[in-house]
Amino acid sequence: MVTRAPAGPAYPESVTTARSRNRTRARWAPYAVLAGVLGAVAYVALVDPDEQGHYPTCPFLALTGYYCPGCGSLRMIHALSRGHMAEAFGRNALALVTLPLLGYVWVRWAVAARRGRPLQAKIVRPSALIAFAVVIVVYGVVRNLPFAHVLAP
Repeated sequence: MVTRAPAGPAYPESVTTARSRNRTRARWAPYAVLAGVLGAVAYVALVDPDEQGHYPTCPFLALTGYYCPGCGSLRMIHALSRGHMAEAFGRNALALVTLPLLGYVWVRWAVAARRGRPLQAKIVRPSALIAFAVVIVVYGVVRNLPFAHVLAP
């Protein structure tokens, strides 16, 4: 005679509780990141990056004397928070142009999290990521050339 195991949950309660907790965290993770970003933007909006002593110097600029692709991003965010779009573009054009892309990726992440699904890796093609990496490197080189002083922060 074959005996059967008593009917019950497939996993112990502690495992299902942990999974439920992880799903809840994953669902709220995009909003926690958004809160952190908004807090950082609020701080940069209130504390001018052009004033000495509030922010550390870019390590790449301090070591080499050249601007990295991210140099001027704090000043760009500060100008953008004040509504000065042209000044923001002049501080770091690449970072400003990238903001809508970051917004798109965040929205996709938030929608996926609300549906209880992970963000799909196919959101951006690998060739697009490689092309963007090349653009970042080229931007970092060109903004340090004498004829491209317009791109300097």
